[in-house]
Amino acid sequence: MLGRECPEMPCATVVAAAECQAIYPVTQRKPRPGEPPLLDTRVRLVASLGGFLNRKGDGFPGPKTLWIGLQRVPDFVLALEAQRSIAASCG
Repeated sequence: MLGRECPEMPCATVVAAAECQAIYPVTQRKPRPGEPPLLDTRVRLVASLGGFLNRKGDGFPGPKTLWIGLQRVPDFVLALEAQRSIAASCG
């Protein structure tokens, strides 16, 4: 509900930094921009992991797509942490 009421809020104030860093590269297939995305952007990225298509007339994502997307986020955080630890031990 906070994403609907305060879409311009930075996502770092609501969500852990590791989650913000992990979602963007997985969904957009490119590095995360320097500043954290807005809460509305993050909600839509998480919902896309749950099947939300984000078409022009779709409106705000529903609770089911958000719930499914939120269940997948910890897996991406774990994968990103594993990648970083392997890179640190090898290089």
